[in-house]
Amino acid sequence: MSSNVISPGATLLVTGAAGFIGSNFVRMLHERGEDRIVALDKLTYAGNLENLEGLDGSSRYTFVRMDICDADGVAALIREHRIDAIVHFAAESHVDRSILGAAEFIRTNVEGTRILLDIARGQGVRRFLQVSTDEVYGSLPEDRPEVKFTEQTPLQPNSPYSASKASADLLVRAWNHTYGLDTVITRCSNNYGPYQFPEKLIPLMIANALEDKPLPVYGDGQQRRDWIHVRDHCRAIDLALRRGRSGEVYNVGGDNELPNLTVIEDILSILGKPRTLIRYVEDRKGHDRRYSIDGSFIAAELGYRPQVEWKTGLRETIQWYVNNRGWWERIRSGAYRDYYEKQYAGRLSGGQ
Repeated sequence: MSSNVISPGATLLVTGAAGFIGSNFVRMLHERGEDRIVALDKLTYAGNLENLEGLDGSSRYTFVRMDICDADGVAALIREHRIDAIVHFAAESHVDRSILGAAEFIRTNVEGTRILLDIARGQGVRRFLQVSTDEVYGSLPEDRPEVKFTEQTPLQPNSPYSASKASADLLVRAWNHTYGLDTVITRCSNNYGPYQFPEKLIPLMIANALEDKPLPVYGDGQQRRDWIHVRDHCRAIDLALRRGRSGEVYNVGGDNELPNLTVIEDILSILGKPRTLIRYVEDRKGHDRRYSIDGSFIAAELGYRPQVEWKTGLRETIQWYVNNRGWWERIRSGAYRDYYEKQYAGRLSGGQ
């Protein structure tokens, strides 16, 4: 275990804080009421300030609109707030978008991470936690269900997105080994839950089903993923931040490997919608067939195990999208982008 543990009451910089997982992490910390949170987000297409609605006015929360590639701005921010640790979520993360164009993925995910690492090292930040993905490992054999990703699995990314995340992970490892920066990497399986951008599989299928629109299924729909509720993932990140060993990698899974088609059928069943809404479409280029996490290491080291059962978590998630229809309708229309200007007009760097 690291001798440089991040205790409750720390000041944390959370990048990508207005995204899906980042906003859930910020909300979890804020509800706990111990740490001071500096939430940073560039507010690109997937960053949505509505995800953090209700936190303004708290003395323990500050939002700053900033690009992680703005080295001078980030360095000044870390000095101003005396940041103890960085929890780095900020990333371009959609595989289909990376296939259409990889440049922004390289800039944000690789160069952005390098900039943050250099600043963390120069400013004496005590810990840097890189939130990564199981996609850096590539694809598992479909005919060997006993084989899962471990922390020792070689990195074999197959998409521009996963290659950019693997590159960032290797930079984090190098800054730990070469410069002695205290770093931890977490690699998680597929997340689901509230505030997920509705181009991703589960919210897309929920929204389309609610509108009685076709549900597009890539290929044969038998691509297998290990699904974890975002609440469980956030708990694991917090454990790794507080108690993880410096230089270590922790795989975070949900113990819930399912084919995409089963996930979609479960959504239709819960919503009482017909299976005839399913439409098979041409498969994604280079689509990985199977991901599955072996979570035994983080369980042994940090006592972490997922708690949210699949059907319970899926029902809660569907109900959230039913109750918050305006949220995803504004995203689909593009109107959500107006929220920042309405809430933060005249405040160039955000506010409390």
